[in-house]
Formats: sequence, structure tokens, C-alpha cells
Amino acid sequence: MTNKLNLTFLSASWIVTCDKNFTIIKDGAIIFNDKIVAIDTKENLQKQYPDLNIIEQGNNSILMPGLINSHIHLEFSSNKTHLKYGNFMDWLYSVIEHREVLVENSTEKLIDNELTNMLKNGTTTIGAISSHGFDLQSCAKSPLNVVYFTEVIGSKADMIDTLFTDFKAKLTTALKYKNDNFIPAIAIHSPYSVHPFLIREVLNIAKENNLSVSTHFQESKSENNWLNYSKGEFQKFFKNFLQQSISTGTPSEFLQLFKNIKTLSFTHCVEANKSELNMIKDLNATIIHCPNSNRLLNNTKLNFEHTKDVNIALGTDGLSSNNSLSMFDELRSAFFIHTNIHPKILSKQLLQSATINGSSALGLNKGSLETGKDSDIISFTLPDICFDELDLATHIILHTKHVNKTYIQGINIELN
Repeated sequence: MTNKLNLTFLSASWIVTCDKNFTIIKDGAIIFNDKIVAIDTKENLQKQYPDLNIIEQGNNSILMPGLINSHIHLEFSSNKTHLKYGNFMDWLYSVIEHREVLVENSTEKLIDNELTNMLKNGTTTIGAISSHGFDLQSCAKSPLNVVYFTEVIGSKADMIDTLFTDFKAKLTTALKYKNDNFIPAIAIHSPYSVHPFLIREVLNIAKENNLSVSTHFQESKSENNWLNYSKGEFQKFFKNFLQQSISTGTPSEFLQLFKNIKTLSFTHCVEANKSELNMIKDLNATIIHCPNSNRLLNNTKLNFEHTKDVNIALGTDGLSSNNSLSMFDELRSAFFIHTNIHPKILSKQLLQSATINGSSALGLNKGSLETGKDSDIISFTLPDICFDELDLATHIILHTKHVNKTYIQGINIELN
């Protein structure tokens, strides 16, 4: 029997559940502790729970699931104007050139501030990709839910043992912080930057420990040309930096390595062909879309028509290839980029990509306001009346920048 002393009762003008059917409840209410206990109209829940104090959210108010940023890099958060945009390889060379100063300037205090800003912007969960572990302390102490992906990188065969040892040490450290809000996971940097043998060894650890896995895949034409033909702009890069003249594998060979991974995501995928997209679908994996990053590096736009049978989540990537870590900013960008889909349809799809689909990408029990789900809830107010619920998703994306209240696993987080 539910302990009514520990329940919170919120009501709002609209509840946007972001469930699979995109259910909307007018004059709705939700009752929860760490899990959602009940959700219905305010009138119905008042009858069922007459003794509970209702916390009204006010006129034009919205309750919806906290946003899930499925793919974010925090270790280059100090970047503003150091890096080059407009071409993937120009950007990559500028990252190599300025990497040390950017990492040095991305202090714990700065990362803490970015995490706090994300809370104010409605994000309650992140999938943090960590190359060096410099963001570990900030992520571990944050009230945000963090799926923390320790990343492996390195394609030189003679360095595999050293790279694997270093990866295991970082993962072991991350595992020490594991709790309900901090979930260790594994990231493979990309098919061009990690040797297949190293990938297999790391994925064995993921399978043995039931860890979620994420990887970048087919982000640029340069990557596609290198993986398939060992040609293009990456040819010079690999020759100069790694004395490597041939790709260590093709895209399909890379994808085949990920069989039997329970929770799996591929970020970007803008150059993936239909065969590769079918393989991703067969792996029951998620594609994480980062539209601002794709635009800044002048990469291809993700084709939603080709990915309609695959779970699509949304991420900001990092400030090395974005000017904002706000998911509402990312939602607005995606809304205006994908002009071939009707706005009312697209807005619903995008909100689901930032909630329930992100939960699936990270293997969590979040992302929708449904009985039994984790109580990760945000409350905010639209600037005026919305007369038709069919327009609600669009107005949420267009007008929301900050939230009024954030609950994570039922706890009210102070937004200073």
C-alpha cells in the first residue's frame, strides 16, 4: 500500500506525458514519490487522494518529463572561439592544436556551472562521454542523473595493451562512484580511431558487467571515405599522425562487433547508408542526433525518412561543437533544420527524442510520465494560453528556455 505521507501532488494546465502515444492531459495532475504513483486529470485524482495537498503550477503551466541529453562531452567546456567550424577535418586539427589549453581551462568549477545551467534548462539526465576522466568529480556529485561513459580510443596495434590498461583503470575508478544517480558505462570513440581488437576486449567487459555502450559512427564524409576506401581527407591525417595507410575496418565490420550488447547507441550516423542503418536497427540500437554539432562541422543532416524504424534520441554533443548545452536550444535547432516534416508531427517526435527515446538509449526507467516510471519531472509556464493541444508541443519547443521546478527521482532540486 502506498504511503501517502511521502507523496507529492502536482497539478498543471497541461501534462505532456511524452509516452509512446504522446498522451496529453488537460487540467492534469500527477502524484509521486521516487516513482510515479498516479497520473490523471486533477479532478479524478482529487477524488482518489482527497487528503493530499495539491501544489498548483498556475495558469498556462506544463508538467512533462525531465529532458534527457543522451550524448554530451564536458571536458572541452571552456571552448568558445578556439576551434574552427565549417569542415570536419579543419575542426579536428584545431581540436588537436588547442586540446591542452581547452582541457586545462575546463576546470571542475566551470563544469559544475554547466551542469547547474542544464538543470535550469530542464535537463535531468545526461549521457556523458568522458575521454580522460577530468569530468568525473563534477558528474559524480551533480544532482543530475548521469550515465557516465568511460571512452576508449586508439588505433595503433602496438599500443593496444597500454591503451587497454589505461581504459580499465579509468573504468575501475568510475565504477567506485556507482549509485542510483551515477551509472558507469562504456564508449568506443569511433570506427576509425579504435583498433578492432581493442573494441572486442572492451565490449567483452561491457557484456560481462551489463554496461551500456555508445559510439560515434559515420559522422562525416571524411570518415565514410576513409572507412570504405582508405582515401579522402583522413588519408593524410592517419599517415602524418599514426603512420597508418589503410583503415582498420569497414563500417559493416565495425557494426558486427556490437552484437549482444543490451543497451547500445550510435551517435550522428549522418553518412550511414541503408544497409548500415538496417544493421543498427537489427542491433536494436538507438541513433543519437546532434543537429547543432552536425551543422557547425558542415556535416550532412540526419535523414529522418531513412531512420524512421530506428529509435532516435537527442544530444547536444559538447561545447567543442556547439554554443549551448541546453536541450531546449537543441530542440529548436532540430525543429527548424528538418523542414520536410510537418511542424506538428516533428515537434512531438522531437520531444519524444529528448525524453522517452533518450531513456531507451541509456537503458533507464525514465523519460515519460507513466505509473511506475522514475519521477523525473519539470514544470514551466508558457507565455500565454494554448487553445489547442495539437499545437502544444510546437509552443513548448518555441518558447521554453528555463524551467520553474525540477524533480529528480521525486526530489525537488533547488534551481538557484
